[in-house]
Amino acid sequence: MNRADFVEGLRGGSAVALASAPFGALFGALAVENGMSLSEAAFMSATVYAGASQMVGIELFGHKVHAWLIVLSILAVNFRHVLYSAALAGYIGHFTSVQKFFTFFLLVDPQFAAAVKRGEAGKPLTFAWYLGFGIIIYIPWVLISVAGGMLGGFIGDPKAIGLDILLPAYFLGIVLGFRKRDNFLPVALVSAVASVLAYRYVGSPWHVSLGAAAGIVLAALLPLPREVPDLEADALQSEVHEV
Repeated sequence: MNRADFVEGLRGGSAVALASAPFGALFGALAVENGMSLSEAAFMSATVYAGASQMVGIELFGHKVHAWLIVLSILAVNFRHVLYSAALAGYIGHFTSVQKFFTFFLLVDPQFAAAVKRGEAGKPLTFAWYLGFGIIIYIPWVLISVAGGMLGGFIGDPKAIGLDILLPAYFLGIVLGFRKRDNFLPVALVSAVASVLAYRYVGSPWHVSLGAAAGIVLAALLPLPREVPDLEADALQSEVHEV
């Protein structure tokens, strides 16, 4: 464990922990409102550990839906994590099996975005950095979920004060973080349109996975961006040949 990398991860994840605090409190409040105990809410945050999926789960719990349908719905929302894992595979090949277990357990949207950007920037993606980034988000998430459940009665109806907009705004911010990538606009637009149509004709939570699938299909069909020639490298190579 490299201490410097671990501390760097803690610093990077602390901003995410602060930003996700309202979602954790909102989950705890909604969980208790839908009949869950504080211990059950804490257990769900500690084991499922996926904000959007937890929201979907407690909504279905409140409607007395069959357990298999709840599990399937959470799988539909979290299916994007399969894609996240595949995208990270090239950066974590040096991790041990135990390290990979914790890597994928702590894999949430901001963790994925930060890890990919770090890898693309040429910085080493060490387990120490990844763990530091992850636990500074995970531990407060569980604790704040409990706090939200305890104080949820003071919040009242979250929709009445606009808290229901926090999760969409949060995900939009993560998506826009990749706006400089090639083909970002058409892929994001197709995903959004497909998600809206799926929400209208198929229903929640399947619109999440269907929207993502539409974007993936388009990204696979679009031509790869042509690499910009490295003029400095070409010039250096020419000089070497001349010598």
